[in-house]
Amino acid sequence: MKQFSLKKQFNLKKLCIATASGMLLASTHSFSDDKIEWTVTTVWPESLELIEIDKAWVDRVNRITGDDLEITFFSGGTLMPSTEVFDAVETGAIDAAGDWGGYWAGLDSAFSPLSTHTSLFNAADYLNWIFEWGGLELYQEVYGEYGIYYLPFGLVTSESGFRGRTQIDSLADLEGKRIRLAGRDQGRVLEKLGGSQVTLSGSEIYQAVERGVVDAAEFSMPGVDFNAGFAEVAPYWATPGWHQTGGVHGIMINKDAWDALPEQVQERLKVAAEANMAWSLAWAERKNSEGVAAFVDAGVEITRFSEEDLARIQEVTNEMILESACENPMHAKVYHSQISYLQEHQQWNEVSAPFNLSRNITDLPSLEDIEACM
Repeated sequence: MKQFSLKKQFNLKKLCIATASGMLLASTHSFSDDKIEWTVTTVWPESLELIEIDKAWVDRVNRITGDDLEITFFSGGTLMPSTEVFDAVETGAIDAAGDWGGYWAGLDSAFSPLSTHTSLFNAADYLNWIFEWGGLELYQEVYGEYGIYYLPFGLVTSESGFRGRTQIDSLADLEGKRIRLAGRDQGRVLEKLGGSQVTLSGSEIYQAVERGVVDAAEFSMPGVDFNAGFAEVAPYWATPGWHQTGGVHGIMINKDAWDALPEQVQERLKVAAEANMAWSLAWAERKNSEGVAAFVDAGVEITRFSEEDLARIQEVTNEMILESACENPMHAKVYHSQISYLQEHQQWNEVSAPFNLSRNITDLPSLEDIEACM
């Protein structure tokens, strides 16, 4: 995932320049013959395939809302730097924007587990938790602190792992290595394992690997990674992608813009988001299957961390969760809810193994320890 440094204040000067250049930044609620018109952007530039998840949701909304709502969509970076879309939605400068919540962990660390996990949830777990174990309400609570209504609308599966010019066979090989890695919680786990987190935008990764600025790097899923050209510069691929075992994408909607919608239009946006989540999971898996085959055909050497290494990663992840929980009560609240789901789901996982959808984690962090930090 691409990592951004979040600016606290929205850059109005850049917006004015963009407007003068003929870019549409007309704000929230334009009405023509009773049709509501929205301006929507995303954090993803056109060059990254993850933008297809955002485009698919916009297309679904435009198809099912008829004459009630029309969305004009702009690729990431065309209206403003992607670092600024959160503030743009919060202030109402634009109506909505697609995101990945991990980018906003500098505002509140609770955004991190809402978007992805190290060695915990996979995509099916996020789906279960969001719809049946209270997850959706927590998105509204965390984003709501910033005047944003949130609809999760995309699910992605495990990320690729680490790619580079240096072969990584085990956790011991991470010692002293500079790894491009996105995510607050992910960076903390890597550092506990002896590596060093390097923050780079997605557009910088290719050259950083090619020139040896980093020893290895992660970005996204295999399909996205291959189309970004990483097979050309990274002959080694360390798997599995324990740093992000599943991920959620969504649409941030300015709360005033959301509240101005008729109830039936709000429901259609929710339905479009739910349908988009189901489609995006299948889309990601198709792309990943194609991507793995393409990397193999390109001669990339694939290694895998041992079961002992993965057990150590889980142990360190549990330590990170407890430490982070005690730094932020909202972070603790999100993790408490997610681990409660895993515990409640555990018996069914054991009975149905190995055919169920979720990984059976037997050494979860203590709920009592997390509760002490809430």
